[in-house]
Amino acid sequence: MSRSTQRSTLQFNIIPDRIVRIKPMLSVTDLRAGTVFKDHQGIWEVSEYKHIKMGRGGATIRIKVKNLKTGATLEKTYNSGQRVEDTQVTKKKGQYLYSDAQNAVFMDSATFEQFSLSKQVLAGKEVFLKEGETYDLLVVDDQVISVELPKLVVLAVAETGPGVRGDTVSNVYKPATLENGLVLKVPLFINQGDKVKVDTRTQEYVERVK
Repeated sequence: MSRSTQRSTLQFNIIPDRIVRIKPMLSVTDLRAGTVFKDHQGIWEVSEYKHIKMGRGGATIRIKVKNLKTGATLEKTYNSGQRVEDTQVTKKKGQYLYSDAQNAVFMDSATFEQFSLSKQVLAGKEVFLKEGETYDLLVVDDQVISVELPKLVVLAVAETGPGVRGDTVSNVYKPATLENGLVLKVPLFINQGDKVKVDTRTQEYVERVK
């Protein structure tokens, strides 16, 4: 996951007989796509950043964010001088075991402990998980909050209408059901049994794999 290149340094206030840890803070002007931060509402990942110049030197920062625990998305607006709490995201390996109606169940590859992530938090990522496969799991404050998928995956077309021979550059699309149950739009030349590359971030067709 991408991180802002400009980070504030960790500081300490020294008081007799004890050290008080000061939380690392991040300027809102550094909140680029992929940056993770924390506020009183939760832990957020930035998906879109806009710097809006106001009159007489002022500026507003408007961002779209996703709550990494609930999957909820919303917009937040800040003045350019504001700061938020920086949050470090670490990774650990986890093997995907199975899903039920509400959760996806994993096993920690190091401790063999089983745990679950709600499908609400996964926000559609669960459709790309394969039983027995190992994934990078995102951890904040010792809690697993999400799974990191490869940006592109190759899947077979389980069902679609007949292909149009020779129509390899058409911008006309038809629905197709992939081996994992995902339904998306593919070009007319795609046939049942073909393998296609899919963007896991947008759940959209990229290209046919020969």
